[in-house]
Amino acid sequence: MPDHRIERTAEGALLHLPPQEQGLIRGLATDLIATLREAPADPSLRRLSPPAYDDEDDERGYREIMGAELASGRVQALELLAATAGNDRLSATEAESWLRALNDLRLVLGTRLDVREESLLDRIDSDDPDAAGLAVYAYLSWLQEQLVEALSLD
Repeated sequence: MPDHRIERTAEGALLHLPPQEQGLIRGLATDLIATLREAPADPSLRRLSPPAYDDEDDERGYREIMGAELASGRVQALELLAATAGNDRLSATEAESWLRALNDLRLVLGTRLDVREESLLDRIDSDDPDAAGLAVYAYLSWLQEQLVEALSLD
């Protein structure tokens, strides 16, 4: 198994995800889709849609106009992530969708775990009750970083 799970190809990206990681990605995406659909006011979703405007009336108008479209795009990206987690290759469009979905997963998980910039994810204490969640957060960060690196190579 290569150290890198994602490599650039002329058409997009080559994936090297073991079955356990594929299952983890599918499960996380499916869980977030369910939360978005069933509990859109869940506090862990707040970082997905930060305010676009300082003025409350402008913000409310923006949410009325764009809210459903933004949520739909988010769900579509997560559905694509779940559906393609077992693929060997991603098109450039699929890889871009993966970036969005991975970022959304990280934002929600990070909010649930109260991850801060100064958190040291490289030293997760196994006795910490959040250790498993922090490990998943670190994995998603690592995977997203690999995808960004692969897509940014010339």
